[in-house]
Amino acid sequence: MTKQLRDIFQGFSKLSREERLQALKDVGVLHDSDVDYLAKGGLRDTSLGEKFIENVIGYFQIPLGVATNFRIDGKDFVIPMAVEETSIVAAASKTAKWIRESGTITTEVVGAEIIGQIQCAKVQDFATFEKQLLAQKNYMIEISNREVAFGLVRRGGGVRDIVVRRVPRGDGSDMAVVHVMMDPCDAMGANIMNQVCEFLKEPIEQFTGEKVTMCILSNLVDSKITRATVHITDIDADLAEKIAEASLFAQQDPYRAATNNKGVLNGIDPILVATGNDWRAVEAGIHAYASRTGQYRSITRWYRDGKGLTGVFEAPLIVGTVGGVTTLHPTAMMCMKMLGTTSANDLSRVIAAVGLVQNLGALKALTTVGIIEGHMKLHTKNLALGAGAEEREIPLVQKKLEEILAIRKRISLSNAIDVLKELRSQASQKL
Repeated sequence: MTKQLRDIFQGFSKLSREERLQALKDVGVLHDSDVDYLAKGGLRDTSLGEKFIENVIGYFQIPLGVATNFRIDGKDFVIPMAVEETSIVAAASKTAKWIRESGTITTEVVGAEIIGQIQCAKVQDFATFEKQLLAQKNYMIEISNREVAFGLVRRGGGVRDIVVRRVPRGDGSDMAVVHVMMDPCDAMGANIMNQVCEFLKEPIEQFTGEKVTMCILSNLVDSKITRATVHITDIDADLAEKIAEASLFAQQDPYRAATNNKGVLNGIDPILVATGNDWRAVEAGIHAYASRTGQYRSITRWYRDGKGLTGVFEAPLIVGTVGGVTTLHPTAMMCMKMLGTTSANDLSRVIAAVGLVQNLGALKALTTVGIIEGHMKLHTKNLALGAGAEEREIPLVQKKLEEILAIRKRISLSNAIDVLKELRSQASQKL
């Protein structure tokens, strides 16, 4: 499979849609049923949508593409990405090719537990509350696993620990927050965690005499961190220095960090969407983790490593491969099959790697040609469409817009409208 995937990476972007589907089928990434499903436009029957949300009137479709050239932990991947923004798939593929030829991508997951929170908004004596609760900790873990999380326990997971935290209210008194630590195995774990927290509400009130005011999981899962590392050995020293300096900018300045992290999420979110995972939860966790020092910072860092360049992504990236949309929506199931990841940890590692690669591509562009040249060159088709160009006119408008971009270093919709008017005027004169 690895050699076959490597073979289709060459010139993949130049193929027609039909040829891309055939190539993916030839190497076993897609099957006949998948190709037929995609060729017919994917999911059309709204009955499934009715099961997901309320007041359904249809589907909002965004493009589904694949990023190529990714070799992660020694294994080749075709990366499904559901996204509407120009240049994301192209940049990921191009940067992955550079790394493939001149470096490596490695990943790991550190930790296993997600976090649930049980709040007691006002406690009379925090020290007494903590002592009473911790005395019953083992019992609460045991009954949670027996009565609620038994399915996870059978798969090797379940509630592992209970921790009590003091959180100042700001008025001189304290609230108590109980953290439930649970291994969700290959599920994202939100639903089962919320059930465990609700289940523990009554025992906590009985043991402490205090009132439980809220039960909910936390999306800041600093107890389970996904780490991806890119190391490039063959790189121009000046370029490596520029990328390291750009990274330092994002580490030190929250205004730059916000845009830097958005660029990382350009690689992460499309995979989350394609696989039916909760991108909102992942983003919330990543942004909270980026602020853990009291200042919002970059979730990636790049530094000179001898003559090479090393980059690291590190953040919570909690995903699932079972349950919910991931195993109900046919497109999500197809994308999961395309990736070939069998566990939530494996999926998390791949997603982190793509986010880091996307970040490298953006930093390279920013520190060399600038962000406009590459992005806007790919954006010319959108501008042509926005101007009202017909299918046969689009290549001509694109070519002229690229010429304008090369000279002026900027283009806009008004340029596309002017170009289209001129082309149509010339065509009418010939008639």
